[in-house]
Amino acid sequence: MAVVSISIDSVRIDQPVPFALRDSAGMVLVPRGGTIGTEERRQQLSERGVFIDNADSEAFKKAVAGKMDSMFRDNARLGVIAKAVDEIDADAVERNLAAPSRVGRTEAPPTWDGLAVKMAAALREPATSDFLERINSIDKDLLSLLAAGADSALLSLIYSASTETHKYSARHALLVTVIVELAARQLEAWPLEWRAPLRKAAITMNLAMTTLQDQLAIQESSTSPYQREQIEQHAKKGAIILGDLGVTDELWLKAVELHHTSPPGPLAEMEPSAQLARLIRRADMFAARLSPRKSRQAMTATAAGRAAYLDENQQTDQAGTAIIKAVGIYPPGCFVKLATGEIAIVLKRGSRSNAPLVASVVGGKGLPLSNPMLRDTRHKANEVTGTAAPHEVRVRLSIADLLAMSASAG
Repeated sequence: MAVVSISIDSVRIDQPVPFALRDSAGMVLVPRGGTIGTEERRQQLSERGVFIDNADSEAFKKAVAGKMDSMFRDNARLGVIAKAVDEIDADAVERNLAAPSRVGRTEAPPTWDGLAVKMAAALREPATSDFLERINSIDKDLLSLLAAGADSALLSLIYSASTETHKYSARHALLVTVIVELAARQLEAWPLEWRAPLRKAAITMNLAMTTLQDQLAIQESSTSPYQREQIEQHAKKGAIILGDLGVTDELWLKAVELHHTSPPGPLAEMEPSAQLARLIRRADMFAARLSPRKSRQAMTATAAGRAAYLDENQQTDQAGTAIIKAVGIYPPGCFVKLATGEIAIVLKRGSRSNAPLVASVVGGKGLPLSNPMLRDTRHKANEVTGTAAPHEVRVRLSIADLLAMSASAG
């Protein structure tokens, strides 16, 4: 993790810090929202050296610049202006971090991008004081967005997953959570009360390796032995961290612990937590194959679906079957090839599984279209002949425009 040194004088005693304070190796000394209670403690940190995440440093610099600009306008003495950094308060930095205020602010309606940011913050810097509240809020927002339409949710999340590496861990967990929620609705034998721990387990499944997962998304080299060890231990370690953060729901905890080791087989023969873990594992594999990293390209929807549908023994997997039923063989947000030679993005699942609503984005000669064009794949001339990988489509699309096009098509 890249860190930047800051002056301990910019941190006030008994005032919540708007970003985590770290040592030179990036380890957290004071979590975001924590306080330094005494001058003695502040001096101890000063002697050790205080650093912040490089991403947080930009907000800190903006707050300092804003303070100094205000003092210049007020004709403050140069000596006072030079000490502006000492007077930066948490609210000034918080505004630049776009962090939610603790009081007096009306929250805007949730969006998928906003929810990814919210998840990233909760998973990177979990704190016992508000962790459960933040996860419950994320879960509530997710269900609210999903209620607006599963096709719209999948279009937004799958397209983002296939084109973005920023905040990879949070975006991946968000997509997996939506997939397992939709798939659980296909499993009629599952009690309704399993849904909440299932979603929360999917949200927090990679809690112990969130930062590492973000790093791996942009890392061109193969994983190091230390990174592989972290990956192998993250499920068990994540469950332990969740318990320390106040999670007591055994279904939630065990599903996280088992989500990388749940074996194949009929779901009804497994313990409840193992059933949840199995569904998360298959959704995890499916979503991962749709997402690129620096070291690998994203797969086609067909390849991702096959990985979810067939188990480790190349037999039909019950959890994987539920996922394919839930998202379709051509999920919204993926790319397909048409009989015309065009490449299109799927906007909605159709009344027939092999005839989704699509918008062509690349013409038959391989050139990008100036605007996406709706195509009716129920007609033989426009039928789907296969899937395309995201790297084959060198077109940047507007999710808002695609959603509007989908809504206008009815």
